[in-house]
Amino acid sequence: MPKGRLKEGDIIDGFAIGTLAHTGGMAKLYHVSHADHPGRLLMKVPEMGSGTDPAMIVGFEMEQMILPRISGAHVPRFVANGDFARVPYIVFEQLPGKSLYPELDRLPRPQPEVIEVATKVATALADLHRQKVVHLDIKPSNILFRDTGEAVLVDYGLARHLELPDLMDEEFRLPYGTAPYMAPEQILGVRSDFRSDLFALGVMMYFFSTGRRPFGDPQRMKGLKKRLWWDPPPPRELNPMVSKAFQEVILRCLEIDPARRYQTAAQLALDLGDLFHVRLTARAEKLERDPWSVRLKRRLNPDPIELIRPQGAAAILASAPIVLVAIDLGAASRDLAEALRATVSQITRNRPHARIACLNVLKIARIALDSDLDAEGNNKHVMRLVELKHWAAALGARDGDITYHVIESVSTAQAILTFARDNNVDHIVMGARPNSTLRTLMGSVSAEVAGSAPCSVTVVRVRGAAVTGAPQADEAGDHDGVELGDAGHDHVADA
Repeated sequence: MPKGRLKEGDIIDGFAIGTLAHTGGMAKLYHVSHADHPGRLLMKVPEMGSGTDPAMIVGFEMEQMILPRISGAHVPRFVANGDFARVPYIVFEQLPGKSLYPELDRLPRPQPEVIEVATKVATALADLHRQKVVHLDIKPSNILFRDTGEAVLVDYGLARHLELPDLMDEEFRLPYGTAPYMAPEQILGVRSDFRSDLFALGVMMYFFSTGRRPFGDPQRMKGLKKRLWWDPPPPRELNPMVSKAFQEVILRCLEIDPARRYQTAAQLALDLGDLFHVRLTARAEKLERDPWSVRLKRRLNPDPIELIRPQGAAAILASAPIVLVAIDLGAASRDLAEALRATVSQITRNRPHARIACLNVLKIARIALDSDLDAEGNNKHVMRLVELKHWAAALGARDGDITYHVIESVSTAQAILTFARDNNVDHIVMGARPNSTLRTLMGSVSAEVAGSAPCSVTVVRVRGAAVTGAPQADEAGDHDGVELGDAGHDHVADA
C-alpha cells in the first residue's frame, strides 16, 4: 500500500470517502457512502507507516476474517473488506451514539445503572459466544448501544474465532489485550476460553461501581501476573452502596480459576437480572482483602488454574495436520514456485481439514536499524503479505484453511524452526535455493531446517537445478550433500 493517505472525495471500490470520524492508535475511521449500501457507514483503515507494530497488521487480518462470519443485533453489520494489495479496510454500519468510554469521567455510577449496562453486555456476549467467538478485549470503549437498547461489541482485532486460524497466537508469544481487563488465563497465553470475557466484564462492573480498577493498569508482565495471586479490595469496602448480592456477582467473575467463575454469559445475565435469587457465599461478606499470609501462600504455592480449551476446537486441531510452506519470495523462480504448489497440493489432497501456513521470513540486520518501508514508501511487511497471498491463490484453498505469516528475524532457518515448534507443525515444505558462493560458504537454509526440524521436511528442487558436485537427492533423502535423516521422515521432491 502506498504511503499516501486517504482524503475526502477519494473513491475506493465504490465507497466515497467522507470526513474523518476518529483517529485511534492503530487505525482511522472515515465516514463513507456507497450507492449499493444505504445507511450510515464507517470505513476502518489501519495505520501502516514507519514503526507499525506487526501485531496490528495481524490483528486487522483477524478482524477481516471474523466480522463477515458473525451477525445479529450485538455486532456491527459487516459490509465489505478491502485487500492489502491496494487499500486494506473494513466497512461496517455506523452505530448511533458513543461508546461507554466517556462514562469513565462520571464514576462511580449507581448500582442500578451498572447492573443495567452489565446485563446488556452479558447478553451480547452470550450471543457472540454462541457464534464461537471469544472477544478478548471487552472494555468500555468497545461497547456501544443501538437505539433499541442492545449492547453492540466492536473491535475484533484481538478476538478468536474457534473455527478459524488464530494468527495472533501463532505469530506472537506475548499475550495481547488491554491490561486492566485481561483474564489470568489470557495472560498465560490461553485465547480460546469464553470465560475470559466474563472476567473482563467483572473488571468493568467493579470499575463502574467503585471508580477504581481492581488490578490497576500494569504495563509489564510482572504487574499483569500479580492478579494470579493478589485479590483486589472488595467492592463494598470502596463503596458501601454496593449490595452483597452484586459483590457476589462481581467477585465471582473475577475468580482466578475460570472454573470458579460463571460458566456462561447467559448464566451471568440471568443473575444480574434477578439479584434477589443470587446464592451468597463468603464473597458477598468480604469487606477487606485477604490477609498477607494468604496472599503470600498463593504467591509461593499458586492454586492450579483449570485451563479448558473448547473440545470442538481441540478436536479440529488434533485431527488436522498443519503444513508449513516456507517461501523465498525474492529468490524463487517461477518453476520452483509451481513445484512448491504442486507438492503442497499432493500432501494435502486427501486431508480435507489440513491447514496450510504460508511463511516468509523478512531478514533484519543484527545491529543496524532497518527501515520498514521500501523505496516506494510501502510497508515491507504488508507487501510480503500481498505476495504470499498471490503465491497461494493457485492452491485454491478454502478460507480458514490457509494462513499467511511474515516473520522478522536475523536467521531464516531459525525463524522457520521456531514457528514450526511453537505451532505444532506436522510437515515443512520448502524450496532448494540455486547454487551460490554464499550458500557454499555458509550452508543452506534447507539443510539447517532439516537437521533440526521437529517434524517431516520436504525440500523441493526443480529438476536439472541440482548443485554441481553434489549427489542427486532421492526419496530417502539427501540434499546438497547433507543427510536429511535426523528429522525422521525427510525427503526431497524433484519437480
